[in-house]
Amino acid sequence: MNTNRGAPTPAIAFDAPVESIARRFSDASVVDVDASVLDALRGTGAAVSTDVADTVETGRDWWPLAMAWALDGTEPGRAAAIVRPSSTEQVSAVLGLCDAALVPVTTAAGRSGVVGASVPVHGGVLLDMTDMAGIVDVDDQSLLLRVRAGTFGDVLEDELRAKYSVTTGHWPQSVQLSTVGGWLACRGAGQYSTRYGKIEDMVVDMEVVLADGQVVHTGSGGPRAAVGPDLNQVFVGSEGTLGVVTEATLRVHPVAPAERRAAFGFGSFVEGLDACRRILRRGATPAVLRLYDEPESQRNFEVADACALIVLDEGEPALVDGVMSLVAEECSSAARLDDALVDRWLGHRNDVSALEALIRREIVVDTIEIAGRWSALGAIYDDVQAAVGAIEHILVVSAHQSHAYSDGACLYFTFAGRPPVDERERFYVAVWDATTRAVLARGGALSHHHGVGLNRSRFVKDALGPAYDVLLAMKRALDPNGILNPGKLGLPSPFGPTPWP
Repeated sequence: MNTNRGAPTPAIAFDAPVESIARRFSDASVVDVDASVLDALRGTGAAVSTDVADTVETGRDWWPLAMAWALDGTEPGRAAAIVRPSSTEQVSAVLGLCDAALVPVTTAAGRSGVVGASVPVHGGVLLDMTDMAGIVDVDDQSLLLRVRAGTFGDVLEDELRAKYSVTTGHWPQSVQLSTVGGWLACRGAGQYSTRYGKIEDMVVDMEVVLADGQVVHTGSGGPRAAVGPDLNQVFVGSEGTLGVVTEATLRVHPVAPAERRAAFGFGSFVEGLDACRRILRRGATPAVLRLYDEPESQRNFEVADACALIVLDEGEPALVDGVMSLVAEECSSAARLDDALVDRWLGHRNDVSALEALIRREIVVDTIEIAGRWSALGAIYDDVQAAVGAIEHILVVSAHQSHAYSDGACLYFTFAGRPPVDERERFYVAVWDATTRAVLARGGALSHHHGVGLNRSRFVKDALGPAYDVLLAMKRALDPNGILNPGKLGLPSPFGPTPWP
């Protein structure tokens, strides 16, 4: 579906001329960039744009609610200038200038996030990293990749496979729309994460530019080193609030020589969850282990009165055979479904075109992915179904289990409703509030791989508890002037309060 390979893909077209598009958060304080700072930014060698079409287009991401706003002729934010560096030295110089001038900097690349994390709500500079793309090096003996942060996922995978016969194993639904830096910023997950892990399991080292322009490396130089805390994990998931990732070293794997597939049908979602738990408990880690509740089984596979589980594994034949044998044993009580269901999923797994069609029909739709322990997942599923199902104007709330680990899994909820247009935002907030309260009450995680951004900012204090003060202390130490992605991750901003909701 991607017709803009290696570049950002707009979430939805504006129905009005760009000159008429207004800021949705009109009460948020906005920082301009004066002529002297613009001249200094150009002096770094980075490309600088203040073109209206450019600033309007980069003021949004794939946040579904913002897509609906686009049809109203508004967008959530807008930078005063777009700066496109092509080297780490330029990023360093740009941040140093902005820090001295107290100009906010929002880092972005593919802008494929769905929670508003790359929206420049307080104006200033939008640091577009897409010119910083490409593979730097592949160490085949150590199975390590050095890659620049602005590299798009599909471009990266195609080159890795064609030239080096390796893969990251990282296949997010947004692989054609997102970049390496974005994966690291939001602690992303690929659809094969049960086999290969999430991005935080893949990263070995990052080159990061701090708010004052200082360049640091977060890796320790060797595998499993014990040299203080793991600094990689300070910046992974920080959503551009603590530093700007310019390059990363990631683990890679030989392209798998074998693959096997299977599909099963369970009588209930909870029964299927327990089978997944047992599979992981026995040490089997199939690359794909996705369980759908009844509404999603019907919608995605035309499977009625059952919860479909699709399984795919890849790797060395002997290992794959062993994994799939254990899967079959733990699913022996389920109905065997046609393995072609896996082909069907593979055929549409990266297709996001339905989202725009629903929004243009004035349907409020979104996904809410969370994580929880196996011991809590069944109750979380039931509680969210009950809480969201009771909200006026809801049409459907459904879920699938999309990423599984030995201690728990990710539940990926989808909701849709058709409230009156003037109640659209109230309905949206009500669904997110109800879902989040239900998840946190059962000890679940606020997000599994989409991150926090704007949309989840109000929940961060409750999710972290007293540990929130540790996050706040890191922010103050690494970005004392608060210029990096203000308004995000639930952190206070010197430029004003978070404008949503």
